[in-house]
This record gives sequence, C-alpha cells and structure tokens, in this order.
Amino acid sequence: MPDQHFGIGERKQVILVVDQAGWHSSPKVKIPPGIHLEFLPSHSPELQPAERWWTLTNEPIANQSFESLAQVEEVLIQRCCQIMD
Repeated sequence: MPDQHFGIGERKQVILVVDQAGWHSSPKVKIPPGIHLEFLPSHSPELQPAERWWTLTNEPIANQSFESLAQVEEVLIQRCCQIMD
C-alpha cells in the first residue's frame, strides 16, 4: 500500500492532481486516508504535462498501416530514443 510505504496518514497528507477521467472519479475508487484528489478542470489537456508527449509519439505512426503490434512498438521505441537524444 502506498500509504504505508510513504507514511501517508494523519501526519502526512498528499494532494494528488488528476484529470476527470471516469476511473479517477468512480465511486468504486477507494482513496486511502491522507490522500486527497484535486481534479483538473475538464477539457484542459494543457494542464496535464503528459499530454504534450502525445503529438511527438503519434507523429511517426499517424496515417500508417502496420502488420503487427510488434511493428508499431518498434516505431515507437525508435521515436522515444530520438526524443531522449
């Protein structure tokens, strides 16, 4: 449990910023004590840093046809290596 590993509880609180995806806001989500969810405004991908990467990773696979998932994976691995360089 993350709350045990990081010592989260009454003396250590965490605010976790998440988007409004259904799996973040479902009543089935069990939020441990000491963790508080702060929701980003809906339709605001510019506030989610990971969203900026989608255009960079989608560029080499857009409008392409692949024979297998392995081919898609290889193209994405090459693109990620380019980005890291």
